[in-house]
Amino acid sequence: MPLYMDIHELHGVTPEDVAKAHAADVEVQQKYGVNYLKYWVNESRGKVFCLVDAPSVEAASCVHREAHGMVAEKIIEVQPDLAEGFLGGVETNAAGAVVVPGGGADARDPAIRTILFTDIVESTTLTQSIGDEAAMVLLDVHNSVVRDALANLGGREVKHTGDGLMASFVSSAAAVKCATRIQHELSEREEAHPERPLKVRIGAAAGEPVEQHQDLFGSTVQLAARLCSHALPEQILVSNVVAELCLGKGLSFQDAGEVVLKGFDRPVRAHAVVWRQTKMT
Repeated sequence: MPLYMDIHELHGVTPEDVAKAHAADVEVQQKYGVNYLKYWVNESRGKVFCLVDAPSVEAASCVHREAHGMVAEKIIEVQPDLAEGFLGGVETNAAGAVVVPGGGADARDPAIRTILFTDIVESTTLTQSIGDEAAMVLLDVHNSVVRDALANLGGREVKHTGDGLMASFVSSAAAVKCATRIQHELSEREEAHPERPLKVRIGAAAGEPVEQHQDLFGSTVQLAARLCSHALPEQILVSNVVAELCLGKGLSFQDAGEVVLKGFDRPVRAHAVVWRQTKMT
């Protein structure tokens, strides 16, 4: 059956109310051939996201309508690998609510994700100047450094882009710390091997799972990719939302002003991470 994610605007509804609604869904879903798998509660934004196996959008809506009347404002079809790639192998509590891994039954996952891209600077020119074999060695170095940083900071690799990696984080602060670690590691490597410098640019943006273009994290992914492309060599460029989510986390940013990015109608406020002065732990 197709996999869908729906989005509810539920201001004033408590997590307990949502748990009761999910239980009501489970009671009637078999009648419509539907299986509501899990849900995310974002209390600060008053939103709930449900992941459901259903034969159709209408069947999924019928379950909500009969069970409790809280029909979703939007339902989109998603690919299973997309859901897993961005949201990860999520844990649920007894009520079916997704929780932050290792955080306990009350640590509800708000479904906001920070998407991060890395990009090797001038990878094509680099390959032409040093040859395929040497370029592959540098790519392996990049992959190793990035994947080690992801493992240490709780990031999830979504895919390899050819000359970089795309990753997803539950925490914006963890994403920024990961990016900082990557740049520190590569900077130290360059000091040891100045004859073969390896520079990357990094971009990150944060958002909710159901956005524009009927795609999971559609706008957030595009923004992160564009910020990465716009970043200077060795720079970490993040969206305004990422900087705001990192308030009080001991991370430093420099306002990069409003930048014009391809595909975006209006300039986007960006911030550069001040990573050289940050000590890695």
